[in-house]
Amino acid sequence: MTIDKQFLKNLRHLGIVEGISTLVLFGIAMPLKYMAGMPKAVSVVGSLHGFLFVALCVMFAIAVNRVPIPQKLAIWGVLGAVVPFGPFVVDRWLKEYETKG
Repeated sequence: MTIDKQFLKNLRHLGIVEGISTLVLFGIAMPLKYMAGMPKAVSVVGSLHGFLFVALCVMFAIAVNRVPIPQKLAIWGVLGAVVPFGPFVVDRWLKEYETKG
C-alpha cells in the first residue's frame, strides 16, 4: 500500500489551521462580540472558520480513498474538528499513521 504523503501533509496542515481558527473564534472573536460590542469579529472569523471546517470535512472524505486512511480515522477527524483542541489530537493520530506507512 502506497500512502499519498503529500495529501496527508496537506490534510494535517489544514487541520491545524482549522483548529487555530476555532480557538480564535472562541477565544478572541466571541469575547470581542459579547464584551466589547464588536459583532463583526464573529461574522468574519466565523465565516472563515465555517469554510475551513467544511474544507477539512471534504479533505477527510477524499483522504479515505486517496491517502488512504481508515474510515474510522476520517470520522474521528471530522468529530475532532467540532471541539476545541480536537484537531491537534487528530493531528497526532495522522502523524502516527504517516510514520507507519
